[in-house]
Amino acid sequence: MRHGDRIDNVEPLWITTATRPWDPPLVEEGLSRAFRTGQQLKTKLGFPIHRVFVSPFLRCIQTASEVATALSAVNDGPDAESGLFQGPHSPAEFFQSYARAKFTLKLHFQVSIEYGLCEMLNREAMRRGSVPKDGNFRFNMAELQALLPAGTLDRDVKPVYEELPQWEETVMGARTRYEQIIKTLADKYPSENLLLVTHGEGVGVSVSAFLEDVTVDKVDYCAYSHLRRPVFHKNKSFTAGEFEVLSDNGRTGIGYYSSIHMGNGAVDEAT
Repeated sequence: MRHGDRIDNVEPLWITTATRPWDPPLVEEGLSRAFRTGQQLKTKLGFPIHRVFVSPFLRCIQTASEVATALSAVNDGPDAESGLFQGPHSPAEFFQSYARAKFTLKLHFQVSIEYGLCEMLNREAMRRGSVPKDGNFRFNMAELQALLPAGTLDRDVKPVYEELPQWEETVMGARTRYEQIIKTLADKYPSENLLLVTHGEGVGVSVSAFLEDVTVDKVDYCAYSHLRRPVFHKNKSFTAGEFEVLSDNGRTGIGYYSSIHMGNGAVDEAT
């Protein structure tokens, strides 16, 4: 799943005063869109999510928090629009916001931050002037973890990527990374259903890597793909078949077309 609407695509001047111009937060519509998408997943998937893995960029953390809240809501109704209120908050304030939104939570999955799902680290994806001059993106993991719904963080999970990829990775290198992280996480948890919250290029790869001769040309905010594969267990080991893409073209915000040769460009600038 891609993150929601980011502030620098709505307010272009935001970047001129931002202390972290490479890490824009969501706007209110982005939070609401993420929450609504979580509600859609809850009603349409027909199976539970066991684990959520999320890119360390703030827009993805906020999206994962909204989706996790929507997936966990027990009695959400038409008045429930968003579970996460912007800005730092204590656990008490967090649950007070749930009360104001008129729904309660029943947590049944765990959330982990995974560097391998991060933004494509090159000039194809990062806006000019927004990259830190020293190449250090400075993620405060404790602060990011505090933004996740209380009780969902899995502190025992060892990330596949323990640090960010090096700047500047190629487009094809990033696409290979996204494909590998999807396969690695699926193999790490073969009996569980996973939700990966990432960026536009990563969502595009989740389709193009598993459909032959397909090029993705559109990934909307909060677009998501649905992959499935057979898994066979025997004597405490498993074998798995190939991934099948179940998402129809355009139905969940991803547009693609058949082609013999894939282009070298990214899905879009500033994903």
